[in-house]
Amino acid sequence: MTRWVYGFGGAANEGSVAMRNLLGGKGANLAEMVDLGLPVPPGFTVTTEVCTHYYDNAKSYPDTLEQNVGTALKAVEEATGRRFGDAANPLLVSARSGARVSMPGMMGTVLNIGLNDETVHGLAETADARFAWDSYRRFIQMYGSVVLGLDHHLFEEELEMLKEARGAFLDTELSAEDWQGLVEVYKRKVHEELDAPFPQDPHAQLWGGIGAVFASWQTPRAVFYRRMNGIPEEWGTAVNVQAMVFGNMGTTSAAGVAFTRNPSTGAREVYGEYLVNAQGEDVVAGIRTPQHITIASKVEQGSDLPAMEEVMPEIYGQLADILLRLENHYRDMQDVEFTVERGRLWILQTRNGKRTANAALKIAADMAAEGVISKEDAVARIEPTSLDRLLHPTLGPNLERTVLGHGLPASPGAVSGAVAFSADEAEKRAAAGEDVILVRIETSPEDIHGMHAARGILTGRGGMTSHAAVIARGMGRPCVAGAGDIRIDYEAQRFFAGDAVIKAGETITLNGSTGEIMAGRVPTLDPEISGEFATIMGWADDIRSLGVRANAETPTDVATARQLGAEGIGLCRTEHMFFDADRIVSMREMIMAESENGRRAALAKLLPMQRAHFAGLFRIMAGFPVTIRLLDSPLHEFLPRQGHEVTRLADAVGV
Repeated sequence: MTRWVYGFGGAANEGSVAMRNLLGGKGANLAEMVDLGLPVPPGFTVTTEVCTHYYDNAKSYPDTLEQNVGTALKAVEEATGRRFGDAANPLLVSARSGARVSMPGMMGTVLNIGLNDETVHGLAETADARFAWDSYRRFIQMYGSVVLGLDHHLFEEELEMLKEARGAFLDTELSAEDWQGLVEVYKRKVHEELDAPFPQDPHAQLWGGIGAVFASWQTPRAVFYRRMNGIPEEWGTAVNVQAMVFGNMGTTSAAGVAFTRNPSTGAREVYGEYLVNAQGEDVVAGIRTPQHITIASKVEQGSDLPAMEEVMPEIYGQLADILLRLENHYRDMQDVEFTVERGRLWILQTRNGKRTANAALKIAADMAAEGVISKEDAVARIEPTSLDRLLHPTLGPNLERTVLGHGLPASPGAVSGAVAFSADEAEKRAAAGEDVILVRIETSPEDIHGMHAARGILTGRGGMTSHAAVIARGMGRPCVAGAGDIRIDYEAQRFFAGDAVIKAGETITLNGSTGEIMAGRVPTLDPEISGEFATIMGWADDIRSLGVRANAETPTDVATARQLGAEGIGLCRTEHMFFDADRIVSMREMIMAESENGRRAALAKLLPMQRAHFAGLFRIMAGFPVTIRLLDSPLHEFLPRQGHEVTRLADAVGV
C-alpha cells in the first residue's frame, strides 16, 4: 500500500535528504536536520505523490490519506505534550509548501492552524493574552487570504484603522484587548464576504491549509516561476505540517532568516535579519524594519537598531554554530529560517541560498579553495545564463527608480539616454555626443543607422525574435521589445506610459535584462570580470572537452571574443557587415539591380568594404579559425517596408 505521509522529529524520523523527490526539498531537509541533531519542531510531510494524485483525480485525495495524517498528527502531539484542538493545552501547526526545487514565495503558507474561540484561551494560559490574541488575528488574516481566497487588503485596512485610532505606529504597540477586538472585526468581515462564519473546527482548518498548499501549485505566479526556471509541472509539491514555535512571545522571542555567506557578495560571513517579538512573515513582509544579525553588518549598513549578536549573544552563538554545521553538511551556502521562543532556538528550514552571479562565482571558488568541493563541482554550480549578466552594464543596487512600464527583455544590459523617435534623430543626437535611446513602434532595416548610433532600443511591438531584438543582440545593444504598457505618438514626438508622458529628448533608462522601462537616469555599473570569474573560467578550460568559438562580425565583437578566450569565430554572419549607413545603400543597389552590369557595379563598391572588413577580423584572430557564412540576402533585413522609405530607395537606385 502506498505511503502518503512521513514523520520527522519526536520519537521517529522517517525521511532523509535522499528522498527529495518524494518529500520535496523542505521535507527532506527537515528530516536531515533532525538526523543531525538540530532543534527542529516535530511534524510530518504529505508527499509530492499526493499532489500528483490530487490533480490527476479531480482534486481528490487518496482514500488512506486521512488515516495517515491522523496517525502522524498523534505522533506530533506525543512529541510536544499538546493536543490538537484541546481547549486547555492546544497544539498549533503550520502548513507549508515544499517542492523538489525551492520556489521562494510562490506558494501558500498557513501558520497557527488550530486556533479558534476556545483554544485561544488555552494558548493565553501558556504565555499571555496579548500573544494569544495576536496569534489568532494573524491566523484569521492568513487563513482568510490563503485558504478562503479573500483579499488580504480587507484585513490590512482594518488593522491600519485600529492603529490609527490607538495612535500606534507598530503592531507591537497594540494591547491584548486591541487584538481581541480586531479578531471580532475580522470574523465579521469573513462572514460578510463569504456569508459563512470563520471555520472553528481545527481539523477542518488543517485540511483547508493542506488543500490551499496543493492549490497554490497551479496559481499563475507559481506556473510562471516554474516555466521561467524549467521546473516540470508533474513534480508537484509536498506539504509540511509542523508544530508551531512562536517568535512573538515577548522580548525573549524572535524570528529571522540567516545565510551562511553573504548572498550579494559571496563573503564568508553570517548574514541576515531578525525581529524581536515577531513571527517569520514579519521579517520579509516589510511591516517592521528588520534588524541585522551581526554587529559587523549593523555597522556596515549604518543601522542604529541593536544586532542579535548584541541582544541575544548566547542564541547568536548557537545559531552561528548551526549555520557552520549546515554549510559543511550540504557543502553549499545555506538560507536558514529560525525562531527563538522564550530563549530557545528552533530551526524551521534550510535550503541552498539564492545568490547573485558575482556571489555564486566567489562562493564556488572559495569553497573549492577551502577543499569543501572539487573544481569540477565549482564549475558545475555556476548557472551558465547568469554569467551573461556579468558581461553587460547593470543597474546600481538599492537605487530608487520609477518604473514606467515593462516589455520583453530582448537584449541584456542597462542603459540610460535621451529619447529619439527616429533613426535620423538618434544618429544626429549621438553625433552631438548624447547618449540616445531609440524608441520605435517597431524597427525596420531603414532604422539600422539609428540603432547603431543608439545606446539602447525600445519598441512598442514585437517579440524576442523581432527585427529590433535580433539586431540589438547582434550589436550588443540593450533592448526592451514589445512594451505593451506604452503608447508611442510619432507626430507629437512623445510616448505615454500610464499617467506619465515622455517627450523627445527626455531621459529614460532601460533594463534589457528584466524588460523594465524607467523614468530619468538610473546609474549603471560597467561590467567587471572579477578574479573569481577568471578562476572559474580557467577551471572550465581545464575540464572541458569542447572548443569554444564566438558568433561575431565586427572588429569590436571579435576583439572582445578573443579577450574572453574564444578560440576562433564559429559563425561570421556576413549580412551584419552591411548595416552601416555607408554600406546599406550599395547593398540595396546590388539587390535591386535589373542586369548583370548593374549588379557588378554595386558589387564593385561592396568588395573593398568586405575585403577590408575580413582582413581586420583575421588580424585580430591571429591564426585562429574564422568560419564565414556566405550571404543569401535576407530581404526583410535589407529592404524597407514603409511607403516613404520605399520611395527613397526607388529614387536612390533609379527604379
